[in-house]
Amino acid sequence: MVLTTRMSHKVNRISYYYHNVFVIFLLMFTLFIILIMTYHIFKFGSTQKRSVYNPIVLNDLHSLPVQVIDADFAMADITNSSCTYFSCFNVYRCGSQGNKLLVYVYPPKLYVDSLERSITSHITKEFYQILNTIISSKFYTPNPYEACIFIPSIDTLNQNRLKLQEVSQALKSLPFWNNGENHLIFNMIPGTVPDYNTVIDVPVGKAMIAGAGMSSLTYRSGFDISLPVYSPLVNNLKLNFNNTRPWLIISSQMNINSASEQDLLEIKSISPKDIFILGTCFHYNSMNNTIRCAGEDVYKYPNVLQTATFCLVIRGARLGQTTLLECMAAGSIPVIIADSLTMPFHGIIDWTRAVIFIREVDILSLISVLKKISQERIIELQQQGAWLYEKYFKSMEKIIETTLELLADRVFPHLSRDYTFWNIPIHKDITSPLFLPITVPKTRGFTAVILTYDRLELLFLLINKLVKVPSLSKVLVIWNNQQKDPPHPSRWPKLSKPLKVIQTKENKLSNRFYPYDEIETEAVLSIDDDIIMLTADEVEFAYEIWREFPDRIVGFPSRIHMWDNGTNCWKYESEWTNSISMVLTGAAFHHKYWNYMYTTAMPGDIKEWVDEHMNCEDIAMNFLIANITGKAPIKVTPKKKFRCPECTNTEMLSADLTHMVERTQCINRFSLIYGSMPLQSVEFRADPVLFKDIFPEKLKRFNDIGSL
Repeated sequence: MVLTTRMSHKVNRISYYYHNVFVIFLLMFTLFIILIMTYHIFKFGSTQKRSVYNPIVLNDLHSLPVQVIDADFAMADITNSSCTYFSCFNVYRCGSQGNKLLVYVYPPKLYVDSLERSITSHITKEFYQILNTIISSKFYTPNPYEACIFIPSIDTLNQNRLKLQEVSQALKSLPFWNNGENHLIFNMIPGTVPDYNTVIDVPVGKAMIAGAGMSSLTYRSGFDISLPVYSPLVNNLKLNFNNTRPWLIISSQMNINSASEQDLLEIKSISPKDIFILGTCFHYNSMNNTIRCAGEDVYKYPNVLQTATFCLVIRGARLGQTTLLECMAAGSIPVIIADSLTMPFHGIIDWTRAVIFIREVDILSLISVLKKISQERIIELQQQGAWLYEKYFKSMEKIIETTLELLADRVFPHLSRDYTFWNIPIHKDITSPLFLPITVPKTRGFTAVILTYDRLELLFLLINKLVKVPSLSKVLVIWNNQQKDPPHPSRWPKLSKPLKVIQTKENKLSNRFYPYDEIETEAVLSIDDDIIMLTADEVEFAYEIWREFPDRIVGFPSRIHMWDNGTNCWKYESEWTNSISMVLTGAAFHHKYWNYMYTTAMPGDIKEWVDEHMNCEDIAMNFLIANITGKAPIKVTPKKKFRCPECTNTEMLSADLTHMVERTQCINRFSLIYGSMPLQSVEFRADPVLFKDIFPEKLKRFNDIGSL
């Protein structure tokens, strides 16, 4: 019994020994694997940081690098027809540079087979414009490792020019293809005889398709992007609503099927004075698409579309037609008779505001439907169609820019633009962008938005001054320092008004104009943390003036722009003159609507340029408001000196000489982007009525109005 027990203990000790050896070996092996992986990760990261990525230059497309695609090379997976944004799009590739969509374009190559025969077509003019627009846009990045969207440089616009298998193999060979994830394929002419499919037949796996003529049966909502079929014929067509339009509706398509053609002839027999039917000129060159014929009569196309109020867009061999854009360019209202057609930029553009939809089975009621439309409604449709065309469809560049903006809204939905942005034009003749009469807002009070970094002493002094202003509703501090947290709540001044601190994710000047949910008042006082020289009376008076002019900037520091004949450029001037054209937002009131417009509707790359150069956000806001309202800002009180007495010169951004030079550059850059100079000069300022009158203080409302 004792011997058995001893043997058992010995066996247990041996088992325990080998168990420990195994565990130690397993731990060492795991640690070795982790070290290897860490090494490769850091090596990969450091390689990316050292790499320099140069933007693509599309100068010489006739001497491209050649890539051989062997016949046995694998094709891309079949197009996943059930893809959704949530199942096939990798959103985690996006956001490496903040809330900015980054798009990578593969360098163009010439793909050949093993016999050196070309398997991809040469780049067309339209596809060149697509690539050039993307590369020139604010969304482009030459670094594929930070990109969210990938654009192959293989021209897939016209399926008739494609070798389906070879093109799919070329796509599969792309270094970041990954079954098409986050890739965007452009196509405008899908399908071939006899089926004329409504989506390109090239297998593209999980790739998104930006295609024209898509059917509601094949369009993957929220994933694909519906485009118009672009027509180069519209380039020389001038929009004109003043010309006489003798015809109610015109039909000009040359590819209408026989059944629809018979229906149109029947309509013509009933209403010969209402419909004008044109077709192919068989007695001329039938391939010439710049002319149309009615019998022996020849008409110049698309100019002839301007002879009718409405223009027919009907299903042909392909679902998508160039006629849609040609009608819009001619100022003719499109009448869509194609039941399953997915309209361009479906989901963001409300086409019911610009076109008429008629079901295919109701085609014979065409004339009666159109005659019931009032003249007022016709004018609305024409104006909306003209605006949509100018904004989104006038050129290939406009179409692609809209595509990128749509993708940006999709990837960053919290920054997406609403229905109004995409569908409601801002007319010059509207007196207020808020569509309200210019009267005193119903709600009183303003929110002070203070942009600060870490000058706590000045910040607290400013807050204590602002709380003395009677109309102050809330103080919102924008803490623009990411390296240092805001002070503990116990250190902040004890106030009788609400105080909210928001720490931003990036140090950007544009953060002061973000439409924060915390801004509940209509009036916003934008103020820098070093503007401590204003009195409570001065701020209150400025607010009262703003209430009378809520669509303008109302504030204290003013500037003027001047034309320099020596340089033939605009010049930014801070010297005191008889005129002003800008009020700087270091101390100014504006409506919170302008925060929304600045953040979502700033033209070109102005907002990005401001954030990159840390300058000119106030000039950009003045440009934006003046461009929309056509009005000058309003300066209040005689105060002109805004130097911070507690600040050293090195602390003040405006003390830098290069700052002034850069602001002159800003004005010229912004005016170039706007296409004009929107700033308006004015030669007056607002002072209290009894400002310099010798009256007892008890009779004056604003006593503490300082001098210069």
